[in-house]
Parts: sequence; structure tokens; C-alpha cells
Amino acid sequence: MEPSLIQLLGDELYTALRERAPVDPLTSRHAGLTIEQAYGIQQRMIERRLQDGERIVGKKIGVTSRAVMNMLGVYQPDFGYMLDSMIVSEGDSIPMSTLIQPKAEGEIAFILKRDLMGPGIGNADVLAATECVMPCFEIVDSRIRDWKIKIQDTVADNASCGVFVLGDRAVDPKRIDLNTCGMVLEKNGEVVATGAGAAALGSPVNAVAWLANTLGRLGIGLKAGEVVLSGALAAMVPAKAGDNFRVSIGGLGGCSVRFH
Repeated sequence: MEPSLIQLLGDELYTALRERAPVDPLTSRHAGLTIEQAYGIQQRMIERRLQDGERIVGKKIGVTSRAVMNMLGVYQPDFGYMLDSMIVSEGDSIPMSTLIQPKAEGEIAFILKRDLMGPGIGNADVLAATECVMPCFEIVDSRIRDWKIKIQDTVADNASCGVFVLGDRAVDPKRIDLNTCGMVLEKNGEVVATGAGAAALGSPVNAVAWLANTLGRLGIGLKAGEVVLSGALAAMVPAKAGDNFRVSIGGLGGCSVRFH
């Protein structure tokens, strides 16, 4: 794939984001699209957003849980960039007009106090670099029509990032078993999903180590002060106007978000 086409597709996804207008899957139009090329498209999309004055505040790991893998038919993790425009305050209401086809995921967020640069990062390194962990909602959204995505589509589309909400407590990761902590996700007062920390690649710490090492091979580091979303602990739940969501994670607290 020519660099000019990679740039063109990045621009197309940027326009889809800004205009809230989904596009047909890239993989249906470019059969030979590789994951490496898809990350090039992602970089162009992010470059356009940075040119608008947005700022990178963290990274996310996507497609970490078996439930999400099965839902999407995508069977390996990916990563994307979190920007300051994606931050939503806990308990706030998100206008549906700002998204296309949102779904809510309950996750554990890591706030870093020192840089992590792979390769060679292990779980002990992740814990030593983490200031705190927090309950989190990631509201994923896809610029690909009807979520008909393959791994290359979601990678190109910045790992289907939408917005994210950090919860009401910050906890020292050494004071909680991140593998076994249980998650309950409620939609309009009804439990719609349950999970545990182990759903994210066996442990959210494993997921962050995977990200640090994957990024490190690309010459990219995780930075002190960044937020790292470690991946969904259960299946994604579609959201529409009027919906209220609450996620509770054992030992971590909760997080809530509304849509209008």
C-alpha cells in the first residue's frame, strides 16, 4: 500500500470522526491491508487530531477479553491513543450527537508515576511504575459502519476509541488483587455484564506489560502521568440516549456515566 493511500485513509477516518458519518470497512475495500499499514493509518488520524490542538493523555489496550474477541471476531489485542478531548467527568451525561454507535466497557485504568519503555517490561515493572488504579468506563465507538470490523479496521480507527470516564477512587495496585477483583456492570439499574480482572489477558497487569513491550518495539514509551486503559472485563454493552450506566469493581469502587 502506497504511503499516499495510507494518508488518504487516515484522513477519511478523521473526517468520519468529525462529521459523525461512518464509512465502509477498510478491509472490504483494500483486501491486502496489513496490521502494520493499519497502524500507519491510525498514526495519520491521530496526527490530524493533534493538528487541531488535541493532546495525548494516555494509551488504551483493546480486544483483551474473550467476550470482546468473540463479539468482534478479532482475536488479538491492539492499542490506540487517548486524547484530552476524550475525557468525560464521572457522573456526567454524554450527548449522543458526539458519537456514532457507542458501546460501554467496564475496565481498570492505570495512572503512571514513571515512564515505561519496552521491550523487556515485566509485571513487577508495571506495578512499580503505577501511581494508582481506578475503575473506568471506556465508551468505545467505531467509525466503521455497523461495527463490521476486522483487526485491521479497528487498529486503523484508533482501536475504536470514543471517550472514557475515570471513577471515584484511586487505589494503590499493591493493595488489591487485580486478577480476582470482580466487576458488575449495570445498565438502567439492571446487571447486564459481570467479569473479573483476569478477563484482560489473564491480568490487567499483563495487558499493560504487553502494551509497554509492543510500543517499545515501535520506539514509543508510556509516559509518567499517562492513563492506560487495560482492556474490557466483559462484553461491550450498546448505549443510547436515556441510558444510565454504573460499573463497580471489587476493592476499587465505582464509576457512572449517562447518555442523552
